[in-house]
Amino acid sequence: MRDSHTDNEYDIRAVGLGKTFGPNEALRGIDLSVKKGEFYTLFGPNGAGKTTFIKILSTLAKPSSGSLTVAGHNAVKEPDSVRGVIGVVSHDPFLYENLSAFENIKFFGTMYGVHDADGKAAELIDRVGLGRRMHDLVRTFSRGMKQRLAVARAIVHDPHILLLDEPYTGLDQHGAGVFGEMLSMLKSDRRTILMTTHNIEEGLDRSDRVGILAGGLMVYESRMEEVDREAFREIYISRVENG
Repeated sequence: MRDSHTDNEYDIRAVGLGKTFGPNEALRGIDLSVKKGEFYTLFGPNGAGKTTFIKILSTLAKPSSGSLTVAGHNAVKEPDSVRGVIGVVSHDPFLYENLSAFENIKFFGTMYGVHDADGKAAELIDRVGLGRRMHDLVRTFSRGMKQRLAVARAIVHDPHILLLDEPYTGLDQHGAGVFGEMLSMLKSDRRTILMTTHNIEEGLDRSDRVGILAGGLMVYESRMEEVDREAFREIYISRVENG
């Protein structure tokens, strides 16, 4: 449930966000805003700063400069409040291999204090299409199945903001297609979603707005209705090479 602090236009607002690691600048003054219920895809090559940005958004790292609010909360000063309203899916599913699908989701539900964690786990596992494998050990799952279960993990506490960091990594064509269908399902829930990827086709399919991060800088941003796919590919290649 959203609290009174979220009664504004944006769920994510980064202003002048910077992150340095010694002499290296991973992020160099990022300005990025994501509206409530919007699906925003941030493109960029490996090393562009995408994962660093997601880590700061999810309170796993602190920015070196600038400001960041998530659901109206200061991400540096109120990290616990931020963690309660976000779900994170990355290339690592963060699941316990020697537990069953059901045991995994029940565990995370219990950690978040979810009412009827058993029922919620069963409901979500069925929703992500793994009902028949509910009691099988996660180590027997394919990469694509683990990624679907990771979505169940990420939404077990019903967050209204989802952060997806390169979620297509390691998926074969079939797995990518199934995962894409899941993203459409999540978008229909009107959750606010920010996804990072370097996969142009997958990233453009469901986005409301897109941006390009290169060399720690935002070098492009547009609404999807203004994006021509062929032109975007050329822009991406050009901006990345020059970034």
